[in-house]
Amino acid sequence: MTASIRCVLFDLDGTLIDSAPDLAGAANAMRVARDLAELPYERLRPMVGSGARGMVGAAFGVAPGQEGFEALRDEFLQRYEDGLLLRTAVFAEMVAVLQALERAALPWGIVTNKHARFAEPVVRGLGLHERAAALICGDTTAHAKPHPEPLLEAARRAGVAPQECVYVGDDLRDVQAGRAAGMATLAAAWGYLGEGEPVHEWGADAVIENPLVLLKWLGMP
Repeated sequence: MTASIRCVLFDLDGTLIDSAPDLAGAANAMRVARDLAELPYERLRPMVGSGARGMVGAAFGVAPGQEGFEALRDEFLQRYEDGLLLRTAVFAEMVAVLQALERAALPWGIVTNKHARFAEPVVRGLGLHERAAALICGDTTAHAKPHPEPLLEAARRAGVAPQECVYVGDDLRDVQAGRAAGMATLAAAWGYLGEGEPVHEWGADAVIENPLVLLKWLGMP
């Protein structure tokens, strides 16, 4: 099964990199600016996968369509953009995984719903841009995940067939997109996971507890 895999595609936030400290920091900076107490990191971390909507919702209890949401969202995005790489880093075990994939000449790429305005500086700043076979952002194609189009575009750019790819992500939408694209899917249990269905109920081909398990799944030494 793993012999047929010729490319590994990763979600970005919560799968490949740990960006939650900077995203939570932006949300808490907004609270401090309004004389509100900072929220515990553990409360904000699960909401990272929901982007600005999730962070503003957790920090201020305001949802899209409600009064004040757009202004809070715009401020959050600007604060985050001003501090994209303060504490964001590649997950430690993922560093070794990427090195192992490269030693095996197995290309890897990134498919994220994060818009290019934020994703590209982060990927470049972490030294991943030149190494990735593809970087597909939330606004690269007409649709974002859970639509399969971003994953299909990543496979095209990597020069492989969709069925020769495995997609690794920490959100239900990642599994849905991967399955719709005809790819094998792995759920990253170390990620942010959100507050919806439990990770083992997403329908992924496997749930992997840490990045190094990916190498075992691929049958690599």
